Amino acid sequence: MDYGLKGKTALVTGGASGIGRATAQALLEEGANVIVVDLRGDAVAEAADALGRNANALQADLRAADQVKGLGATVEERFTMPDIVVCAAGVTGAKGHPLEMSDGAWNEAWETDFMSVVRTLREFVPTMEKRGWGRVVIVCSENAMQPYSDEAVYNVAKAGLLNFAKGLSRVAAPSGVLVNCVSPAFIETPMTDTMMDKKAEAEGVSRDKAIESFLQEDRPHLELKRRGRPEEVAATIAFLCSEKASFVVGSNYRVDGGSVATMSV
Repeated sequence: MDYGLKGKTALVTGGASGIGRATAQALLEEGANVIVVDLRGDAVAEAADALGRNANALQADLRAADQVKGLGATVEERFTMPDIVVCAAGVTGAKGHPLEMSDGAWNEAWETDFMSVVRTLREFVPTMEKRGWGRVVIVCSENAMQPYSDEAVYNVAKAGLLNFAKGLSRVAAPSGVLVNCVSPAFIETPMTDTMMDKKAEAEGVSRDKAIESFLQEDRPHLELKRRGRPEEVAATIAFLCSEKASFVVGSNYRVDGGSVATMSV
């Protein structure tokens, strides 16, 4: 299927690994040129090299407003302003009782997961609007719809993104820029590897055993009983970036294996 992305330029944050890297690969396969952005300079350079031709790497700390502005200037100078932006950078943040989270823990999650998206889109969406075509996909989370009590700082930041995306979609769509979200659940990424390794160490079991018990005890509605694969999320993101999604605006596509136990409303 031709997604109509040949010659388009996409910028993918969090592109050094996980969902971001898989998305970059999917968009490259559709003929797009891709700029992968990550906090980790060596890792993002390695990712771009591995992705091959038409992939370029840039390092930036998206928590810093001046670095995001610098990113916009660098992209405009060295490449071309993107037609597509995928915001996949993020952290789970501190865990624990919601009222025991420090101000620093709340701020870390908010700056990394929420404000990084606002700052990035502030740099690139206006150019898309002037051109009359664009796609924005924000990687959210199941936690936005089904919050877990020990992940409060992450829940709130991701719920905020859903609200922000819906509001932005309404003002951007008349200019041809379509904004949507994708909400994964328990995907096989370095982030969930770290979560499971900590659980395995605490319980004195293997990572596989930790994953098995996590699915049984903490994600009982994840009907497929496994972690998702980054490429499974990337496939949905690529669709939303395409001409095939030309009537999809302000939506949230859940790629969660059934983990969210409620109806989509």
